[in-house]
Amino acid sequence: MISISYDPGGVFLEPGGIRRAELDELGPKLAAARNEVLADGELWASGKPVPAEKQPLDAGFLEMPERLLAEFLDIGNASELARLKSSADRLAAKVDSAVVLGIGGSYMGARAILEACCHAYYNEVEPIMRRGRPRMYFEGNNVDNDVFLDLVRLLESRGDRWAIVVISKSGGTLETAAAFRILLRELRATLGDHAKELGELVVPVTGSSGKLFDLANALGCKEMFPVPDGVGGRFSVLSAVGLLPAAILGLDVQRLLAGAAAMNEHFRTAPPEHNVVLNYVGVCHLMEKRCGCDVRVLSTWGKRLEAFGLWYDQLLAESLGKQEHGALPLTIVNTRDLHSRGQQHQAGKRNKLITNLIEDHSNRDPAVVGKSELNQDQLNELADKTLPDILAAAIAGTNQAYRDDHRPTADIRLPMLHEHTLGQLFQMLMLATVVEGRLIGINPYGQPGVEAYKKNMNAFLRS
Repeated sequence: MISISYDPGGVFLEPGGIRRAELDELGPKLAAARNEVLADGELWASGKPVPAEKQPLDAGFLEMPERLLAEFLDIGNASELARLKSSADRLAAKVDSAVVLGIGGSYMGARAILEACCHAYYNEVEPIMRRGRPRMYFEGNNVDNDVFLDLVRLLESRGDRWAIVVISKSGGTLETAAAFRILLRELRATLGDHAKELGELVVPVTGSSGKLFDLANALGCKEMFPVPDGVGGRFSVLSAVGLLPAAILGLDVQRLLAGAAAMNEHFRTAPPEHNVVLNYVGVCHLMEKRCGCDVRVLSTWGKRLEAFGLWYDQLLAESLGKQEHGALPLTIVNTRDLHSRGQQHQAGKRNKLITNLIEDHSNRDPAVVGKSELNQDQLNELADKTLPDILAAAIAGTNQAYRDDHRPTADIRLPMLHEHTLGQLFQMLMLATVVEGRLIGINPYGQPGVEAYKKNMNAFLRS
């Protein structure tokens, strides 16, 4: 059973929105798109030839949560999940910091997991508050010289013992490959007479062949984990790509996978009118087609889901931004961005669907405003209110302001933010993205537009 809910009530507006009857009428087409997505998964799993019109078909993410969990139950310590957890525990006992190298889907999901499930100031708190797990830094996702060297200096100035988790299916992505070469040199120099330990402090997540695979073998890496075949980078968060960093952080990766598996079951079996995936797709599609809302604002309430929103930005943009189609994704964090982008959303162009992403209950005890002898701020009348009370009022007040001006909103609600609900949310939006692609006749897999810049960049460098 899933605990995520989706409420599109704020889109049923006249004018400015759609009618509920329109969403109901779309039900059969949504069900047909779901069946196509499920058939894609079966075709991929069968190993049969993929028709040209379906290529590329990276549908391996669909059943990955169930596969990894079943393998863990069946063969225990020999399973990928058990080996991954063992490797994470070994690194956690050996180093103070881990640097995760990757770009796009090779790091964005892992960063989203850290920010959603760990202490807000994870890298700054004492080890006891990190449960003895290493600090975690992300690099290889840009080519900012100064920021990169600042990380190197930080590690060296603290005298950290550190490790590298390098994530790239082929090893040919230049940003990650260059960062890896430089950091490898720095790590080797740090080890000095113990350079033979290099293979124990570098853990690659890569394909079964390619540049990084070959380099890992040359380094004598003690462990290596797969980027699964048939799983595109932006769909790989629930593979070793996201699970290994999560396990290094000491998070419950089985719970993360169980949440995704629960969403899969709901997606397969719930009728369109009660299916959060299909309802979400239907609302987004109709708002774009009927109302011209081709900007999709994911409005995260609270800071911990900003990185998740950036993960979703990539997922939606790379999957559906093809053939001059695809909505523009935009992540905001409220209440912060009510004081910046909020003006545009409230009074700008009517081309936006705002989806609120709301955590109903915080993980910490509520902070109370309280009374003060210094009442110049006139907050004593709110003395019994808490920060969650203020946030709830901000959500309600903002939605009311949008409704009063006939601006459409919908809500995705999580009862509480932890590994199980986060696993549900990851899988929900990956499923929604491929369903929408099939609904509008766009192949949601592959990213041909990204390859052009890579080709040109390499040509300039080698000219």
